[in-house]
Amino acid sequence: MKLYHHPLSGHSHRTRLFASLLGLPHELVEVDLMSGAHKKPDFLALNPFGQVPVLEDDGNIVPDSNAILVYLAKKAGRTEWLPDDAKGSADVQRWLSVAAGEVAYGPAAARLITVFGASFDPNEVISRAHALLGHIESHLADRDWLVGNGPTIADVALYSYVARAPEGNVDLSGYPRVNAFLRRIEALPGFVPFAKTPAGLASAA
Repeated sequence: MKLYHHPLSGHSHRTRLFASLLGLPHELVEVDLMSGAHKKPDFLALNPFGQVPVLEDDGNIVPDSNAILVYLAKKAGRTEWLPDDAKGSADVQRWLSVAAGEVAYGPAAARLITVFGASFDPNEVISRAHALLGHIESHLADRDWLVGNGPTIADVALYSYVARAPEGNVDLSGYPRVNAFLRRIEALPGFVPFAKTPAGLASAA
């Protein structure tokens, strides 16, 4: 099993994190985004969208971080991470959509400005990030995990960019439940940290 990734990509980290939480042996293949390796023909043959991560497993090519989370959970037969029942499955899918939407256009976009020099409007994306964090904070008022009574791929999908939100000048100090949620994920057996950068608010930490 090969995982094509970049160490500063939160999308890549969520897949690496989940493979490690499952204890699945995998080879990390770093894609040099700075040199444009993700736009070269060899990589585009794996993912025509030119994005990391991509999973290669037994002849199966799986692009997209959330699709990889689903693939790994199904491959491992770990229904605690991806419930089989209609309600549980739908609840997880809801948060995968949040990861692809509100997270991507909020804390992830804010971090892209400071870490990669992206040209988003800082005020707009930071505002989106705080709106999302407020929703998560409220959701966690009476629960430890986003879905059900234990961790699922929903939690994994949100972790990386929320944990590194301060690198995009998004202050997490006003969200005690979110911070406790992040610590619970970090305490899971097999947890692997997401690389830190001295950007944004993190530069003063």
